[in-house]
Amino acid sequence: MSGQHLERSHNSRGNGVGYHGVRGPTALQRGRTRPGRSGPSSGAEPDPVSGEPWLPANSGEVLLVTADVRLRAETERIAAAVGVSLRTVVDSSAALPRWDTAGIVLLGSDVRELPPRRRAPSVLLGLNGEGDSLWQLGAALGAERVAVLPEAAAWLAEHLGRSRDPDPGGLVLGVTGGCGGAGASTAAIWLAQEAAVHGVRTLLVDGDPRGGGLELCLAAEDAPGLRWPDLAGASGSIGTGQLSDSLPIAGGFSFLSWPGSRDRSPDVEPGAVATVLDAARRGFELVIVDIGRGTESLGGFAWDCDRILLVAPAQLRAAVAAARLLQELPPVDTALVVRGDAGSALDGPLIAESLGLPLHGVLPELRGTAAAAELGRLLEFGKRKSVRRFAESVLQLLDDGAA
Repeated sequence: MSGQHLERSHNSRGNGVGYHGVRGPTALQRGRTRPGRSGPSSGAEPDPVSGEPWLPANSGEVLLVTADVRLRAETERIAAAVGVSLRTVVDSSAALPRWDTAGIVLLGSDVRELPPRRRAPSVLLGLNGEGDSLWQLGAALGAERVAVLPEAAAWLAEHLGRSRDPDPGGLVLGVTGGCGGAGASTAAIWLAQEAAVHGVRTLLVDGDPRGGGLELCLAAEDAPGLRWPDLAGASGSIGTGQLSDSLPIAGGFSFLSWPGSRDRSPDVEPGAVATVLDAARRGFELVIVDIGRGTESLGGFAWDCDRILLVAPAQLRAAVAAARLLQELPPVDTALVVRGDAGSALDGPLIAESLGLPLHGVLPELRGTAAAAELGRLLEFGKRKSVRRFAESVLQLLDDGAA
């Protein structure tokens, strides 16, 4: 699947994309803040360098940087349809006077370098047929989203239309394992459970279509509500209430799972995933995505996340595997969670340092956890003091905006 925030540092990982939503503060602080804006709120003054009118920071103008005629035509058509102001320039040099004051920066895939000391582009735009190179370029440039046109036209129209909305939605937190059996799904469930206990509107999303169905770990396969195959044809915009009212609930939080059955599920197109996750972001304060480790999941769901937690056992081989996986993640701010016993609290900082990641906690190694997952009893384990301490500490770091 193809997909899409603290200012990025050398060790933090930016954000990516596919065809997806926007960021903004809620009960849990974002990992990435928008660049500072200054200047008057209205009026225009000449730019001393270019002679062009100075644009106020809240002008809402969308800046398109591309010399590609087809990309420009596609984007201009979309912008006109939603009634947003679009300014087009052919290269980064021409974009420099307007780069940091534009509400959104759209960058064509023909542009390979960014102006120095400027924020990352909001969306990298490419055309169908560019393949994996588009995602690699998006990661290299630190783009917040990637959109493939014309397939992503509906998403881009909605994204541009929402750019004027002061409340862009909740935090999307991805959880993935640095190696097989790391405990990422367990961590995701316990984090969702603890967030719900604290009154945070939470959605747990199963982002691994080959994972067997996260609902089985919750013993909720019979809970009424929609699963991913029911949303395979989703397009355009889904109302936030419409989505939240249609999803099953377990442990006090909503969840969206792949079916826990042996029947082959129909493929869900990237556009449908984007539409659903956009609605999820707008309707929930916290969206936790159990990403999985497959290429399909990492190439899609991971790019929708504002932050990612990488879960790894306190073992040498796991640390090596996690280092390799890091190279496949989009440039999203990423932190480490070490799984282990009390002694792992000492190993954790060493593993985190070797990976160049901040340590966000130690996932407790509880006897019987694997059996509990098989029997759908993870929510019972989630009530234990050690689990709640772990989950609460991670959520507190998110709320404090730690990187």
